[in-house]
Amino acid sequence: MQRSNSGDVRYDDPWYDALASGWGESVGPAEAEAPPPARRADGADVYLEVQCSAAFQEVRGRYRRFVGPAVLAFLAWYVAYVVTATTAPGLMARPVAGAVNLGMLAGLGQFLTTFLLTWAYVRHARLRRDRAALELRWDAQERARGRGGAA
Repeated sequence: MQRSNSGDVRYDDPWYDALASGWGESVGPAEAEAPPPARRADGADVYLEVQCSAAFQEVRGRYRRFVGPAVLAFLAWYVAYVVTATTAPGLMARPVAGAVNLGMLAGLGQFLTTFLLTWAYVRHARLRRDRAALELRWDAQERARGRGGAA
């Protein structure tokens, strides 16, 4: 078992980045010729297999397809509100009903948008991702138990 310069990361650690091995580490000639250590057949291999599976990629894709556009739309709405409030105060001060003006309605719209987006995210997760993610989780745990790993 070899240690890096920090002394706390091992090569058989599943969180060790194999692509960055050797970067920032002093490797002598004896260490450079040594064969890489054999991977353990434990739970870490199971989770790497699950991460590479098509089912996992589909769950991640569903997440990204919802979150990406939702975040962009919300940020655009928020920036439009802030920019309009700072560059067109006359527009935002235009009365709508009594003492309520357009700026107040837009500000309350920010709160409403936040609640609607939260509701939409929870609904999307419940309908499109939770069941598949739970199946992946159970499958990974069963496979890890079958290999003698702790999950």
